[in-house]
Amino acid sequence: MSTQSRRAAREGIAGLLESPVVGMAPWIIFGILSGPGRFEVSVGIALAVAVVLVAAGRWAHPGSSWKLLELADLVFFTGLAIIGAVADDRTLRWLETYSGEVSNLALVAIAFGSMAVRRPFTLAYAREQTDPSVWDTPQFLRANQVITGVWGLAFLVGALTGGYGDLVLHDPDNLWTAWIIPVLALIAAVRFTLWYPEALRARAQRDAGRPGPEPPGLNALLAPLAGLLVPVGALVLIFEDGLWWLGVGLVVAGVLATKALHTAT
Repeated sequence: MSTQSRRAAREGIAGLLESPVVGMAPWIIFGILSGPGRFEVSVGIALAVAVVLVAAGRWAHPGSSWKLLELADLVFFTGLAIIGAVADDRTLRWLETYSGEVSNLALVAIAFGSMAVRRPFTLAYAREQTDPSVWDTPQFLRANQVITGVWGLAFLVGALTGGYGDLVLHDPDNLWTAWIIPVLALIAAVRFTLWYPEALRARAQRDAGRPGPEPPGLNALLAPLAGLLVPVGALVLIFEDGLWWLGVGLVVAGVLATKALHTAT
């Protein structure tokens, strides 16, 4: 590979790694895959992804400091892998049932803990995308506090719904508590992470009297989320025989809400 190609590849990987969504990929993968009979596989895949992301980050940014989320990725999933390797059958069954809630609560602690010390974990990613002149401004810190808080809430939703499915419904693979609600919360957090900085930048340009695009409104945030009602309705129609009416209602609501939000944009 030529020097120019290597530089282009490094810049491309660096750009990909600048999003906190990528840093949370091991947790998201683990949360989706974990469940009865899948503990070892989900931990192994999450740990492998964490190692690849750390290695890619060091290659793309030689000499860069470690991010909080990178350290948490390696420590948490290495610890789970070790525990899973030496655990007896009873402990392994407990991990298979509750590991999703444990990982979600760990991320809740990371998110709100980093906010409490005014070092939200998204700061490290945001600084890679912005000019150093804004790093110490109150607006920059506040924006990252908000984004980190949204992620903390998303993982709290995952922990609560998973716990309800396990402890109350006694159904770890319940369609709503194990899949639909936690996944929708994560997608909403991803969408907010993309929308909010764009809205802030456009608003700052407008307030400064500089030419630029109009700040995206709430419609731009909500329209893609409303569209998700359609596949959710389809899942209900496929897997919830007694709730066909809910599936149809969700599909219709998703189509109408998406159309209305796009029209109002």
